[in-house]
Amino acid sequence: MTILGISAFYHDSAAALIEDGRIVAAAQEERFTRKKHDSGFPANAVQFCLEYGGTTLNALDAIVFYDKPLLKFERLLETYYAFAPRGLRSFLTAMPVWLKDKLFLKRLLRDELKKLGYDARKPVKLLFPEHHLSHAASAFYPSAFEKAAILTIDGVGEWATASIGLGSGKDITVLKEQHFPHSLGLLYSAFTYFLGFRVNSGEYKLMGLAPYGDDRSPEVERYVELIKTSLVEIKDDGSIWLNQQYFDYATGLRMVHEKKWEALFGLPRRNPEDELNAEHGNLALAIQRVTEEVVLKMAREARRLTNTDNLVLAGGVALNCVANGKLQKAGIFENIFIQPAAGDAGGALGAALAAYHIYFGQKRVIDYQDDALHGSYLGPTFSDLDVELMAKKYKAVYSRYDDFGELCDETARLLASEHVVGWVQGRMEFGPRALGNRSILSDPRSADMQQKMNLKIKYRESFRPFAPSVLADDCADYFDYGGRSPYMLLVHPVQKNRRKPLPADYSGLSLRDKLYCQRSDLPAVTHIDFSARLQTVHQTTNPRYWQLIDAFKKRTGCGVLVNTSFNVRGEPIVNTPDDAYRCFMRTEMDYLIVGNYWFDKKQQPDWPEKEEWKNEFVLD
Repeated sequence: MTILGISAFYHDSAAALIEDGRIVAAAQEERFTRKKHDSGFPANAVQFCLEYGGTTLNALDAIVFYDKPLLKFERLLETYYAFAPRGLRSFLTAMPVWLKDKLFLKRLLRDELKKLGYDARKPVKLLFPEHHLSHAASAFYPSAFEKAAILTIDGVGEWATASIGLGSGKDITVLKEQHFPHSLGLLYSAFTYFLGFRVNSGEYKLMGLAPYGDDRSPEVERYVELIKTSLVEIKDDGSIWLNQQYFDYATGLRMVHEKKWEALFGLPRRNPEDELNAEHGNLALAIQRVTEEVVLKMAREARRLTNTDNLVLAGGVALNCVANGKLQKAGIFENIFIQPAAGDAGGALGAALAAYHIYFGQKRVIDYQDDALHGSYLGPTFSDLDVELMAKKYKAVYSRYDDFGELCDETARLLASEHVVGWVQGRMEFGPRALGNRSILSDPRSADMQQKMNLKIKYRESFRPFAPSVLADDCADYFDYGGRSPYMLLVHPVQKNRRKPLPADYSGLSLRDKLYCQRSDLPAVTHIDFSARLQTVHQTTNPRYWQLIDAFKKRTGCGVLVNTSFNVRGEPIVNTPDDAYRCFMRTEMDYLIVGNYWFDKKQQPDWPEKEEWKNEFVLD
């Protein structure tokens, strides 16, 4: 039985293919179109999944869309009616799109599928599970748990904004839901907007800014109190009530009523690219604390309702790896699994799995140890011929290593000499994180590397942290955590014996000056609060990346590398060798390794431009 899942038309469109319940392929459309968070129909991702699975659209048993458009339209109409006469402008903006396309989604999907060879005379079953069921299925079914509590938290699906469920065998039971307009995800996005970042894109920046707040400052406590008394009421079970007098997302064209927020917090909304100051860091820390409080309360309620030791997480809020780390430390559950493509992209996979196990009633087989996601390496790969054709196209100069061990040794030598390396191997990752197959790598021991990579290679804000990739068996030697974190979705502290004392005048320093204080013997990956967003690298799921880090350890004694996604700011992660070479030549990366092929920047022909990418990609 072969099933195709699709998510589309909102943000992070994607496709996923399963066969007899096993995950065959999954990819986001943005990686093909080079348009970040692409919301269009995922034609390229669908085509890839079909080709990788060796099948066609009409040979499928079902095509499954990740939510119910009619329920979503019902929520839209009821919301406008409830808030009338507010929201007329937003209503007039939204209605033509719905009446033209989204309301008649079944027809739209068939029209798009016809372009890919679908024969409507031989119709394939088209299914529409609810949005949060797709999230729940994406987390529970690939987990290794026979039984688990399921917690999904995001902005909004049809009506639900969060749900608690129970997964048992092949069945999922929804036990409790939070409904729109009361949403933890939208609350967090509102602060993303107010602090000058892009909604549905910049939430991870807000999370990265939060540690710059002063956790001993009375201002943080004041902000937390203002949030909890004026904006959100938090119940014991984790449900929340948002004061809609301060928000505009329900019927307007913005997230918040800016003047009311400015009066409440005593500071103006920050414009994108404005300088960040202490107030911004303190406000980011305040909403991060509130978010963590709500997540922990929801998790305790999930434990109470399900009485199970296992928890699985999905939905956009599950990408808040700081909250995930706090949840893990709280010990509410013995075991936690987080879907690596926790946002809407993962809904494509969840939709397919929900159809297989719930609609078709197929048995669930757990014949794997950790999870069924193959390390999340589910996207396209490339051949030697692809690399050679790319090199021929750009007249690129390269060397080819027949011995991959020799290639790793030489790459480790360059990394130890503080060179920055683009690293492209095997199948592309599914989800927002680069996990060692489409990565930019460097030496975490370098005091200057964090600044260099942000400003000269990623071309992004200097405050943003980089993640460490650590050999799984060595994790506890560097970080206060000894478990698994293969998907870079947990934040834990650097071990105390690796930390360095801060200067006496540290609390009075500006955000920029605080950034450049060395905090540990791994300065490039130690965030301002001594934390790090961990990726444990396992020989079983990524032997090539493991071998490289092992070679670096043998040379330096350090089993850690800096790992950031292979892209510049505003660009999706690279997919093909062509994408990688173009990004390599537009930045100050020193070397590029694609498979067994080696490119030295100094040997390459002059690149005609380095700045035009800023016009090509909308800054995130």
